[in-house]
Amino acid sequence: MKLDVIDIGIILIYFAVTIIIGFYVSKRASKNLNSYFLGGNTLPWYVLGISNASGMFDITGTMWLVYACVVYGLKSAWLPWLWPVFNQIFLMVFLSIWLRRSNVLTGAAWLATRFGKGRDTELAHISVVAFALVSAVGFLAYAFKGIGKFAAIFLPWDLSPDMYALIIMGLTAMYAVKGGMFSVVITEVLQFLVMTVASIAVGIIAMMRVSPDMLAGVVPAGWKSPWFGWQLNLNWNGILDSVNDKIVQDGYSLFALFFMMMLFKGVLVSLAGPAPNFDMQRVLATKDPREAGLMSAFVNVVLLFPRYLMVMGFTVLALVFLKPELQAMGANIDFEAILPLAITRFIPVGLMGVLLAGLLAAFMSTFAATLNAAPAYIVNDIYKRYFNADAEPRIYVYLSYIASLAVLILGIAFGFVVESINQVMLWIVSALWGGYTAANVLKWYWWRFNGYGYFWGMLSGIAAALAVPRIFPHLSELNAFPIILAVSTAGSILGCLLTRPTEESVLKEFYTHVRPWGIWKPVYDKVIQENPGFKKNSGFKRDAFNVAVGMIWQGALTVLPMFFVIKETRGTIVSIVALAMTSVILKRNWYDKLQGDTTLPGK
Repeated sequence: MKLDVIDIGIILIYFAVTIIIGFYVSKRASKNLNSYFLGGNTLPWYVLGISNASGMFDITGTMWLVYACVVYGLKSAWLPWLWPVFNQIFLMVFLSIWLRRSNVLTGAAWLATRFGKGRDTELAHISVVAFALVSAVGFLAYAFKGIGKFAAIFLPWDLSPDMYALIIMGLTAMYAVKGGMFSVVITEVLQFLVMTVASIAVGIIAMMRVSPDMLAGVVPAGWKSPWFGWQLNLNWNGILDSVNDKIVQDGYSLFALFFMMMLFKGVLVSLAGPAPNFDMQRVLATKDPREAGLMSAFVNVVLLFPRYLMVMGFTVLALVFLKPELQAMGANIDFEAILPLAITRFIPVGLMGVLLAGLLAAFMSTFAATLNAAPAYIVNDIYKRYFNADAEPRIYVYLSYIASLAVLILGIAFGFVVESINQVMLWIVSALWGGYTAANVLKWYWWRFNGYGYFWGMLSGIAAALAVPRIFPHLSELNAFPIILAVSTAGSILGCLLTRPTEESVLKEFYTHVRPWGIWKPVYDKVIQENPGFKKNSGFKRDAFNVAVGMIWQGALTVLPMFFVIKETRGTIVSIVALAMTSVILKRNWYDKLQGDTTLPGK
């Protein structure tokens, strides 16, 4: 594609401004590890929320969402539950608050607050560091694949997708490595503003060019509804016949069964808490537990509406105007190319530069956030813990630079060998998460669970996540999840029950500070003997109710812009009413009861 000089200029200016800002604020990151990885816990919750949302608004995921929306219509609103996207509701309601009360730098350091100091904690510590690094490399490979494919279509120079990915990753790494959390967060706010402007513009263009009658002529019955029966019942015969084959290939024909499996997996994964990535890092970077909950709620507010304006905008433009090109691909439609094709056809000069800058910003924010989070586990949880606990702060920061580059090189290396965006995404969200879930659910809600159980649960889970796809190559990633979960659960429980419990003093301190609900009665009885005024967390029923309401609230935020773009008046009104009702309930039953707890261990 040949870009206009104006568009090229906008993109180059955007890159220059981003790098300059990143370097300008980098001095604030060089004080110590807390400043480098958590911004010194000084950043406001709403800024961290925008930053977190920006990190989730990735270009690779947007390409996948456009594909899903083209094929499944409004039913695609359910597919992000694969991640699961509603884990942000669990975080908002209670898990971000619990996690922030721990007052640690990384997820691995959190283990000492739960299991104490001993051989079991060391083993657990090693396992979570390994998971953090494996998942970070996986996400970087995912980003590498997406940005290379995207850039090769749009940018005017005759370079391969892999070469484009190398160049753009290198430019982003310049400020992400140098400036740490401060650079990443400040640049992500700028990036999110650019993305929001681009998203609104795409939505408006789609609404102006596509009428409801035009769309009705190119989609099957049921495409405009998010509801489904036992079967998906989307028949593309006579429209785009090969899409039916894609639905069968995805394994979503029996959609109710797929939905139940997705919900089962999603609830368990959400109960486990955030993975040791940039999402957890944003929670730990907040000022106190109350702001941690607010930050997780704000992510939903700022992310969903603009993102789905863009997704649905490109979807309807592609379906109405690109049908001949898609039909010409025959049985081998490249669904990941739908977004780039739509951009080339429908975005005018000037806005093209803004849009491409926004999509590049989406990639850069996700990539920078991942690159900033992963090295904390190498420097804080390996080097500082095992080799040099008393080095000068600047030494740790310099080592963070080196660790960032090492993780980057590994991510790029894996990016060269994976075949598609979908391949990496499904492995991360299904197989790898199956290995993480059991141990990380049990650590929050069962007092008897110890570091040995955590280690063996994580070890067996990660091993199963790597082995099951090879043993059962034709088994889908989602269907592999129960097998991996069963292996990990067995490892967790056996490793726990065959070893002694965590020390009583550690359990009491953790329970007193974090105040989780769950099976904690033996510990509560001992705490209450020493501190009769202690009040246990009796909010399980309220939290469960708020999670259910929050999932409806989040769903309304998702489908509202989709209905809006396709001009479905009834769906738009129902979404607004649902959003208003759930917002009132959450205001009274969550926000008004959100404790302003600023008491943290060590403060």
